[in-house]
Amino acid sequence: MGVRKDLQRARKRTDLAARGQVETVRDAHGVVREARTTALVPAATTGSIADLPFINAAEAPDAVVLRRRDKGGWQPVTAARFARDVTDVAKGLIAAGLEPGHRVAVMSRTRYEWTVLDFAVWAAGGRTVPVYPTSSAQQVEWIVRDSGARHVVTETTQHTATVLAGTADHPEPPRTWTIDEGALDRLTDLGRDIPDEDVAERRAGLTPDTVATICYTSGTTGRPKGCVLTHANLHAEAANTVQLLHPVFTEVTGQTASTLLFLPLAHILGRALQIACLMARIEIGHFPSVRPDELRPVLKEFQPTFLVGVPYLFEKIHDTGRATAERIGRGASFDRADRVAVRFGEAALHRFLGTGKGPGPGLYAAWALYDLLVYRRVRKELGGRVRYAISGGSPLDRNLNLFFQAAGIIVYEGYGLTETTAAATIVPPLAPRPGTVGRPVPGVAVRIADDGEVLIKGGPVFGSYWNDPAATDAALTGDWFATGDLGSLDDDGYLTITGRKKDILVTSGGKNVSPAVLEDRLRSRPPVGQCLVVGDNRPFVAALVTLDPEAVAHWLSVRRLPAGTPVSDLVGDPRLRAEVQRAVDYANEAVSRAESIRAFALVDGEFTEDNGLLTPSLKVKRQAVTAAYAAEIEALYGG
Repeated sequence: MGVRKDLQRARKRTDLAARGQVETVRDAHGVVREARTTALVPAATTGSIADLPFINAAEAPDAVVLRRRDKGGWQPVTAARFARDVTDVAKGLIAAGLEPGHRVAVMSRTRYEWTVLDFAVWAAGGRTVPVYPTSSAQQVEWIVRDSGARHVVTETTQHTATVLAGTADHPEPPRTWTIDEGALDRLTDLGRDIPDEDVAERRAGLTPDTVATICYTSGTTGRPKGCVLTHANLHAEAANTVQLLHPVFTEVTGQTASTLLFLPLAHILGRALQIACLMARIEIGHFPSVRPDELRPVLKEFQPTFLVGVPYLFEKIHDTGRATAERIGRGASFDRADRVAVRFGEAALHRFLGTGKGPGPGLYAAWALYDLLVYRRVRKELGGRVRYAISGGSPLDRNLNLFFQAAGIIVYEGYGLTETTAAATIVPPLAPRPGTVGRPVPGVAVRIADDGEVLIKGGPVFGSYWNDPAATDAALTGDWFATGDLGSLDDDGYLTITGRKKDILVTSGGKNVSPAVLEDRLRSRPPVGQCLVVGDNRPFVAALVTLDPEAVAHWLSVRRLPAGTPVSDLVGDPRLRAEVQRAVDYANEAVSRAESIRAFALVDGEFTEDNGLLTPSLKVKRQAVTAAYAAEIEALYGG
């Protein structure tokens, strides 16, 4: 009986692994130039994403689909309750004058009310325009004016003040509502005389081709552009990722899936994840911060079974483990645990993929020891129940990925942009390949152009930029979207991103250098905070490096130096420079000598949104940093 069950389980996993198989196309030289997968879910032909809360309420009214955090803990929100909240707010928006096709901007951190508003805007026939809560008055002014939003819902009175300041000169400033001042209750009261049937009628008027949202890009190189995404785009992304991932999660873990959503809902990845979870009735909790020191205690409260984050989170969890070990005099032990984890993760991966025997007895014994001392603490930091995580936004260091795998948490990478409704590729759940961003999401094709640029087409790909036909024509050639990223496909259709096309540096010796590879590895090692690799028209590659404040505080504490010592007093300390040099050496391992960082400058301060050097999605604004630190760059080259 046991053998039969094992065979059935093995057969089921084989069937699951076969889902989303990739087809590759090679050029005349045998190089893979295109990879594509067949959709697991047919394209939507009727209805819209606005129907999701009501489908859930009709099919499983008592199912817990969300949880709200209050002083009493995490309170359940049933499908019926959520649909009711959406209906009440949608009625209020209709009463407030929202017409079908009109835009409503939402400027708030991640919280339950954001989710209600998103679906309520859709249910009322409108289009949501997300605004990062850290946006300046100037940024808000542009987004509100360009999108034509007549209503803006903010989280705080400070956000409302920013909106009012930014739109003061508009001929018709938008009407504002503030969540912290009872915006949803006010809208509910306003809509009491609107019949539920009016909301149902508005929803019935939506089709898959109806515009659902206008999401503005982060603006690393100029004014943000509004990506027009339809309900069909959102459905294609969410439905196919659910069908690819959720059955595997259920089969392998036996857990009921749940996740804590802390990514900004102004970013398309957070919203796509939320839609996918509601589609699969996976419990979601919301938390408004990605700061690890704020997030860790909440992860322990909520105890999610999977997470979607950015490399910064995984880097900081790893760094916290090392800092804790150093404080109790076990820094060297943690370093050994780190090395063992990478070796163990590599060997276990080969066994999983059928390309090796797996860890030997000695490596297993070392892993078991450090699982007691280190790895279980890492699992605890993430709540204790996490088995899988997805990392996106930028590449995750391969060794860090292997470290988490040895700690019992498999981190899958994905790749996508706002224009592709989040993930265009993802590592298949039963075929991990650290160092790549996976294969095309079902229903998506990836092509490598002659110059190495990554092109994407498929159901999740947007159709236009809002009010910007010139930018649309530049980005779309037929059905193919030119991402601006450089990459390559391997024989099995896995994509590796090597950099941004516009960021390529050409040294005075004629060497082409992609800074992204170096920067991603450099940032993954303490005490580095942010960095910028330079070298265009220069004799060699160099880097500007900022120091992570938490890492500096820890460094001072371990050496019994005065807390709060200014960074300006530390930049010349040979011990600190030696720590940064180790991070530089690690980054240089990934490139040839001609591409390696030969010099670095430790600079005071940080790259932040507030000083205009980071985008809201934590990407470095290269031109802004280069201008701000022009003198430091010249000094690197003897200027």
